[in-house]
Amino acid sequence: MWARELAVSAPGKVILHGEHAVVLGKVALAVALDLRTFLRLRPGAEGRLSVCLPGVGVRRSWDTPGLRALRGRIAGKSKSPSVEQLDALREFAGIAAGASAPESLATLAFLYMCLAISAKYGDVPSVDIVVWSELPTGAGLGSSAAYAVCLAAALLMVCGAISCPLQEGESTARWTEEELTLINSWAFQGERVIHGNPSGVDNAVGTWGGALRYQAGKITPLKRVPTLRILLTNTKVPRSTKVLVAGVKEKILKFPAIMNPVLDSIDAISQECQSVLEAMPANPSPEHYPVLEEFFDINQHHLNVLGVGHPSLDRLCQVTASHSLHSKLTGAGGGGCGITLLPPDTSPLAVEAAKQDLCACGFECWETKIGAPGVTLHCCSSLSAQVLHALARS
Repeated sequence: MWARELAVSAPGKVILHGEHAVVLGKVALAVALDLRTFLRLRPGAEGRLSVCLPGVGVRRSWDTPGLRALRGRIAGKSKSPSVEQLDALREFAGIAAGASAPESLATLAFLYMCLAISAKYGDVPSVDIVVWSELPTGAGLGSSAAYAVCLAAALLMVCGAISCPLQEGESTARWTEEELTLINSWAFQGERVIHGNPSGVDNAVGTWGGALRYQAGKITPLKRVPTLRILLTNTKVPRSTKVLVAGVKEKILKFPAIMNPVLDSIDAISQECQSVLEAMPANPSPEHYPVLEEFFDINQHHLNVLGVGHPSLDRLCQVTASHSLHSKLTGAGGGGCGITLLPPDTSPLAVEAAKQDLCACGFECWETKIGAPGVTLHCCSSLSAQVLHALARS
């Protein structure tokens, strides 16, 4: 019987450099974003498992004998979520076939992870789980992966597959490398329920934090990276990643001699940026920031050449440039989000003025950090008042 009240958090992610080029085998750098998803875990009524996801309007509760019976139907069928398993879970939860709304997918991922993890490591737990996020959904910021990472860590801990590393009197703790690898592998299965065929980058960033290099399916955490201040801006312009990726492909096929050098240049930016980031913790020179800003400017022009820019992103870059700040799109482009680097000598007044101007354009803006820590266990009393209030309302 689980007897402690604890919280788990995991960060979102942004692509620093390499979006679109990564699809064609080039290097991408993904970094942890210090907007986090929080999961509160507490002992539940005996024989009940409940989950509340206020961000997507989910409040569900099941009796554990019913879940055990369902687990018997799906356990051992396959290592990863199969069509048959997901159909059985949909039927059990009353989710229509083909339903792809966030609340349906979040419930499905929760049930799959709970039953698959408990089948391997222990019994279906009687716990209350509440998950709340600072991350907007559907903005390409890894919100579903942060959710899957929090769930994997909490469920593996409750089932005894990983330790509870938080000692009495500590406010936060992290798991061992071996335990993080297990958390990541289960979070990837949760991501597969939600996305079908994810790359694994988002859940890896949520698990390890910091920065990762991704190339042709190989994920390598960078050894040491600085924490950088940024403005994250959501233009709120919806876009289809699939359509944008197809457009880039078409352009490359049409003009290979023109477009391939652009992709090579984006690849070089990712690699040069990696070198700068790895050099910074040992030698935090102010000279590094102008270089990072130039990388932002050059890459933003390249992304426009690839055809994934948008007037809203041009506006974002113009607004921040008027305050001597440098921005680029992050993710798929065509709207969506942009990031603005805030060097240490940026005046608070310039940041505030830039935020006001961006909000006046109808954008949503957060001052946050990249290079944040990965999945973390918290003593609930150490969480901020805002997070505690959001979890308590649920």
